[in-house]
Amino acid sequence: MGCSFSGLNALYDAVNGGGDVWINENRFRIVRQLGEGGFAYVFLVKEVVNASAPASGGGAVAGGLSKKVKDKSHLSGDGTYAMKKVLIQNNEQLELVREEIHVSSLFNHPNLLPLLDHAIIAVKATQEGSWNHEAYLLFPVHLDGTLLDNSTAMKAKKEFFSTTDVLQIFRQLCAGLKHMHNHDPSYAHNDVKPGNVLLTNRQGKSPLAILMDFGSARPAKRQIRSRSEALQLQEWASEHCSAPFRAPELWDCPSHADIDERTDIWSLGCTLYAIMYGVSPFEYALGESGGSLQLAIVNAQIKWPAGPKPPYPEALHQFVTWMLQPQAAVRPRIDDIIIHVDKLISKFSN
Repeated sequence: MGCSFSGLNALYDAVNGGGDVWINENRFRIVRQLGEGGFAYVFLVKEVVNASAPASGGGAVAGGLSKKVKDKSHLSGDGTYAMKKVLIQNNEQLELVREEIHVSSLFNHPNLLPLLDHAIIAVKATQEGSWNHEAYLLFPVHLDGTLLDNSTAMKAKKEFFSTTDVLQIFRQLCAGLKHMHNHDPSYAHNDVKPGNVLLTNRQGKSPLAILMDFGSARPAKRQIRSRSEALQLQEWASEHCSAPFRAPELWDCPSHADIDERTDIWSLGCTLYAIMYGVSPFEYALGESGGSLQLAIVNAQIKWPAGPKPPYPEALHQFVTWMLQPQAAVRPRIDDIIIHVDKLISKFSN
């Protein structure tokens, strides 16, 4: 699926001991670790280029990567990038990484994080004669962190995004999702949440918002025609879709159902709520004695916390409620959402 296998086993030793990493023909120096989760680690890396290499058109350092990346706007001005290292221990994990690489290659949009390069290598496992794999995925770096990081920091200071920033961040997420939903075939992201939204602060403007992590993205339309198919979907969703942002039909799927990209609309509604209040609208259920996250979600039991003063306009609450309709068939589609958010931006713009 478009994966390249590189025989550069030196990658393994380099990443574990610091130093330099090769991704195909290009060399990168590890600056520091940015994060980790599961079997994946994210590093800040800097491209090591020939000192005599001229700068490219946008002022970016013209390393070997500049020859490979078609859209030059994705090149870094100072040669720094984010590199995701994934430890792969079996064929199932290998296929998932290949699928993520394949899906990432399908899209080119300013509000979707582009995959710039990748390599999958075989490495010697601890058992004699057995081999594992490691994947190295290279992305543009956004050091201002995720929407989740920003919301957590703001919550600690009792700060809130302005109504304008809420709508502008949300509008950008809609634009990225529209690109996925309008692809042929239509793709659902399946894990829209604040932790998968990168923010970059901009002077005098609302933050730039970019949707990332296509590890759960799949063709959106699925026909469910039996109980076993419904249970398979629920099991898949439990592993790939974060629970507080997961649509009701992925918790309790009927034996006869047509699933489509409106699972993302539910998650988008939860994310709009989270841009305002820092959490999913249903996370309160996790803190209640006898509370059930699944019951709160399938019954769309939304609670509105205290917000900024003055509070957010009631129209934003109504907008969230419109997206969080338990019956997917009456949930709006992404084009409807964009029409509505553009009206709200016109109404509440400063």
